[in-house]
Amino acid sequence: MAIAKAERLMNLALCLLGTRRPLSKRELRQSIEAYLEAGSDDSFNRMFERDKDDLRELGLVIETVESLDGEVGYLARRDSNRLPPITLDAEEAAALGLAAKVWQQARLAGAASGALQKLRAAGLPEEVDPYEPHSALEPRIPVHEAAFEPLMLACRDRRPVVFDYRKANAAQPEARHVEPWALECWRGHWYLAGFDRGRGAERVFRLSRITGKVRSRGARFTAPVPDVVTVRETVASWAGETADRSALIRLRTGAGYPLRAKATSVRELGDGWDELEIPYGHGLDAWLVEFGPDVVVLEPAELRADVVDRLRAVAKG
Repeated sequence: MAIAKAERLMNLALCLLGTRRPLSKRELRQSIEAYLEAGSDDSFNRMFERDKDDLRELGLVIETVESLDGEVGYLARRDSNRLPPITLDAEEAAALGLAAKVWQQARLAGAASGALQKLRAAGLPEEVDPYEPHSALEPRIPVHEAAFEPLMLACRDRRPVVFDYRKANAAQPEARHVEPWALECWRGHWYLAGFDRGRGAERVFRLSRITGKVRSRGARFTAPVPDVVTVRETVASWAGETADRSALIRLRTGAGYPLRAKATSVRELGDGWDELEIPYGHGLDAWLVEFGPDVVVLEPAELRADVVDRLRAVAKG
């Protein structure tokens, strides 16, 4: 059925683009085999109206013209459906080709491949092969989370969603009602930024913590979408990357390598423990909780209290 519809849409588009005068519904029905096979006039009318709307949604400009005798006709003028020429220099074409390569292993591989073919037609040099396995650059954006595709479509369509989300310090996930704005990859992890209706504020969600299916909601957005969505900056701030102060922690020897990579100083204490000084910013308490009994916060006192509160919340379930 999908193939038949695609063929029907193509035939209708060719008819509308190939005519020099408006064609009536009757003439279009006689020209397209699928319309001739329609069981009744009502069935044909519904099919034609759906097809016309689908072509317009795809970007085809279809004009409706009424003749002197009142008959309505349709046509798609070529000058109204012609894109301006695309000119790319070698560096621009190579950069876009490299971007297509990034998605080779991800869910957008099909779309990236199609875009690459258009780049070839637009001037991407044949000697530039973004899929060359021996290239010095091997970018990849892996997408393993099942939530990525439905969230990507929801961001595109401006459609609210509901999903179950497990915070770092929570034993059980909870439902979150979100108006999704943008998806972005930061340090190998995908994040969603959007308006959390339950909290009444902007929030950023890590896709790997979304459990179950992402369910769409038909309602419209209730909050304005900002012109610029700073996903990476928000996540970096929560991770303490923009911190202007430090925290002192004890870390079990041989554990917590991500913390060691961020440490500004490390001192061996003996008895299987080290002392680390690390950047302290918003969200550091949630990150430290993930290391469980391997981390003990020494100072500041406010960070120690926040970590203890989160651990108690996890213990209570």
